[in-house]
Amino acid sequence: MSNSKYALLPIFSLVIFFGCGPSDEDFQILDTANKVVGASEPDEDGFIWQTEQFADIKILRYQIPGWEQLNKRQQALVYCLNMAGLSGRDIMYDQNNRYNLRIRHLLENIHTSYEGDRRTIGWDRFETYLKKIWFSNGIHHHYSNKKHQPEFSQEYFDHLLSSTSNKCNDELRAVIFDPAVESKKVEQDGSLGLVESSAVNFYGPGVTTEEAEAYFASIKVEGDRSPVEYGLNSRLVKTDSGEIVEEVYKLDGLYSDAIKEIIKWLKEAQNYTENNMQSIALAHLIDYYVTGDLEKWSLYNINWVKDTEGDVDYINGFIEVYNDPLGYTGSYETIVEIKDFEASSRMQTLMENAQWFEDHMPFMEEHKKSEVVGITYNVVNVAGEAGDASTSTPIGVNLPNSNWIRQVHGSKSVSLGNIVSAYDKASGGGMLAEFAHDEVEKKRVKAHGALAGKLHTAMHEVIGHASGKLEDGVETPKETIKEYSSTLEEGRADLVALYFLLDEKLVELGLMKTIEVGRAEYDSYIRNGMMTQLCRLELGDDIEESHMRNRAWVSNWCYEKGEAEGVIRKYVREGKTYVDVMNYERLRELFGELLREVQRIKSQGDYEAAKNLVEGYGVKVDLAIHQEVLERSEALGIAPYGGFINPQMSITRAESGEITNVEVTYPNDFTDQMLRYSSTLNFLPTVNKLN
Repeated sequence: MSNSKYALLPIFSLVIFFGCGPSDEDFQILDTANKVVGASEPDEDGFIWQTEQFADIKILRYQIPGWEQLNKRQQALVYCLNMAGLSGRDIMYDQNNRYNLRIRHLLENIHTSYEGDRRTIGWDRFETYLKKIWFSNGIHHHYSNKKHQPEFSQEYFDHLLSSTSNKCNDELRAVIFDPAVESKKVEQDGSLGLVESSAVNFYGPGVTTEEAEAYFASIKVEGDRSPVEYGLNSRLVKTDSGEIVEEVYKLDGLYSDAIKEIIKWLKEAQNYTENNMQSIALAHLIDYYVTGDLEKWSLYNINWVKDTEGDVDYINGFIEVYNDPLGYTGSYETIVEIKDFEASSRMQTLMENAQWFEDHMPFMEEHKKSEVVGITYNVVNVAGEAGDASTSTPIGVNLPNSNWIRQVHGSKSVSLGNIVSAYDKASGGGMLAEFAHDEVEKKRVKAHGALAGKLHTAMHEVIGHASGKLEDGVETPKETIKEYSSTLEEGRADLVALYFLLDEKLVELGLMKTIEVGRAEYDSYIRNGMMTQLCRLELGDDIEESHMRNRAWVSNWCYEKGEAEGVIRKYVREGKTYVDVMNYERLRELFGELLREVQRIKSQGDYEAAKNLVEGYGVKVDLAIHQEVLERSEALGIAPYGGFINPQMSITRAESGEITNVEVTYPNDFTDQMLRYSSTLNFLPTVNKLN
């Protein structure tokens, strides 16, 4: 999953202090007060794609192409699925950190009731802090995992509290202001204690890494060829007697109030399903939410994979495990999708040739699948998102995550076409102009970069994640390569895409007209992996996020291994550093060599090799290069991260209760949408107390 990339907004250049008011800077007047910073100009149809920019974030909008082509029943189905997704929104906040909902509600109460001067620097900083929490589903950065630190003073915070009759105890104040408290959402350094040092709320107080790993080992069934995804929908807690137990996410269990609403909307969605398989899958999903039984989750996934005929599809559940330091528990996530049939038909060829790609992988023969089954790939248009997919959204998804279900029943891959399009329409060419080394590269990327990116995403999701197999008797990657499993898997899928993007087979299949498309992606990938993605980090930080790590270890490994041959050249011109791919064919060979080794690591469960690769090439950052990238990118004034305001849906019901019409509008106020969600989707009021 990936998000937009670009530079940091230079906040301090936006303010001018004047007047002789209070000495505290927070009370001084901001000269941009009541102005929207970072909004784009309307396009030829009058649509504004970017509505604002704050901190390192830009807020975008997306449209729903094809909405009018759906019939009324299908539109009602989309509405119900979207409401089911939104009903679990607060689950994601609480999963990310046990203080999140309390802090968000406190800040929202201040925001809605404060009658003081909202033109001040302090208010701007307060509102920016709240917006960052909304964007990240909590107090930690969605990408770096570091805690957001308020830029307003505690004295100003006290002023806001007293002005609005709100209270904040010392414990909550420390969480907000003390950098050492709840400092990192997900710790990936095993020497520090993965569970003990992570602020994510998948493990109760006092649970240790050793205890959690021992518990999961104790509940697994040895030799089970169709295992459930252990721990996917629960929090581990320690009882008063010291026993480790699971608190399961289910009706009448953990998060019951929100799950009750999810179930309500999923049941109504059953009234509008397009076919029998869709109905069966929804029924299993409802059973899973009612019982928390992971066998029912497996059954749902099997039937969901088989449901390929409808125009409407969805992702709903506790799915990606990136936020769990041990890789077991899934974050709540929903995406509601409408097929883009014209774009999807172009990718039918990719699905039909999946076995060819598997047969021609540079893997060891024993690591290749003899038969690739059940792959489906579609370009879809998003109609709504929530949880882990919002506000920051992926651009491609491949599910289910269960290895045995993928091998036996197949998988679904989607590219979120309207999300990719919105990113493209909102972006400028500033980063390419600044960091591309010459006009030839710029022209190549401008001519072929959009298609290259789409093909990379398709190959990554469809062929990459579906490829390869474990050796007999080897446990799953989260059990063997542990904290490195996520970044190794994402890097493996990237390498599959990169390896084949320079293969004439893609031209032969009509997926691209020229190998120049592959060269454009090589240019962009190496430039991003070695340099431009560093604009997302604060100076001196290590790389923490799995996708950023994989781009770094892929690029840096290839640079080092090909340095003597001059495969990738790094040089300085007029005080600026550039990287230049000099030998595309040899770079492809290096991608293949690395892909073979990464598949071996996964297939054999080689923890030490995984650690050496990631820690050696994907974590540490050259300080001088990092500083240069920040200086060059900050001057462009483009935020490195992007996320979306969702479309708004309203309905008309008949006297019978049947949904007869769904109207879609496109809000442009991020703050208004977040406050409306909090007031109308507040289904976890009891979680506001510590848990």
